[in-house]
Amino acid sequence: MVNTEHPAVDRVREALAAHGVTPEIRWFDEATPTAQAAADAIGIELGQIANSLVFTLDGEPLLVLTSGAHRVDTAWLGEQLGGHIARASRETVKEATGQVIGGVAPLGHPAPVRTLVDTALAGYDVVWAAAGHAHTVFATSYDELLRVTGGTPTAVEPPA
Repeated sequence: MVNTEHPAVDRVREALAAHGVTPEIRWFDEATPTAQAAADAIGIELGQIANSLVFTLDGEPLLVLTSGAHRVDTAWLGEQLGGHIARASRETVKEATGQVIGGVAPLGHPAPVRTLVDTALAGYDVVWAAAGHAHTVFATSYDELLRVTGGTPTAVEPPA
């Protein structure tokens, strides 16, 4: 049995509750640090995973919640945002979110982080996100994800 207590998960739960949301936070015996691992553990399509990726935009943290079904085109997205996007270091991720890579949640961070929410997630009634730890997920909707994160709906790759 996995321990279901963790300070980062508690912060996520509290942040969700502050927005009037009280989803079940599901704990797994094994870590689900990738979108594919999480989708397999839940038994859903890869695209339903809201993968929390931290980048920097001209040196400032940027959280991109992207569908697990595709990658962020950082060069294209940087052009759309008028700056340069780079992958954040482990240290930057931890400092910006209070969480570690593999379990970064869309909220529950020490301070607000500019957040973009992949418009591809709108194609699913239910999406799943990490809850602050690599053994956790919670279910939500695209609209709710936008609301609780204050995120901006954004394509993260060029149109086909």
